[in-house]
Amino acid sequence: MSTTQTTRVTAEPALPFVDVVREFNAPAERVYHAHTDPALYAQWVGPAKYTTAIEHFDARSGGAYRFSQTGPDGERFAFHGSFHELTAPSRMVQTFEFEGAPGHVSLDISEIENLDGGRCRLTVHSTFQSVEDRDAMLAAGMTDGMNEGYDRLDGILASGAA
Repeated sequence: MSTTQTTRVTAEPALPFVDVVREFNAPAERVYHAHTDPALYAQWVGPAKYTTAIEHFDARSGGAYRFSQTGPDGERFAFHGSFHELTAPSRMVQTFEFEGAPGHVSLDISEIENLDGGRCRLTVHSTFQSVEDRDAMLAAGMTDGMNEGYDRLDGILASGAA
């Protein structure tokens, strides 16, 4: 069985949403854990060329997070948000804001469902404040960053670290 997965990203014209579907060769509990454990999250989130530093990560309903990513050229980007609902191992609701564009917040609802054979499917519905905000995130490389991050998550899951 191939370990390479495909991330399906859908952004319908004129709607401020992005829908993402990705399957993993691991059960929902392990994928959920990789999203809510700050040490694991820092290992896989975002583009491969960036190093992630977790500055605050209170993964609980009502908690908050902040992390930054630094590129090989030293350029740094920071992100923060709030965890509105964390229901292990199947649901995460949180906000996401790129600090380089303050005030442009998305609401991300993630559902993880177990599949046959010890696999699971992650479905994310991101709601942006406008179609323009959504398009700006897509233009900034959101899809590539997710693909690279999820590929690294596949490696972490395959190694048994999560």
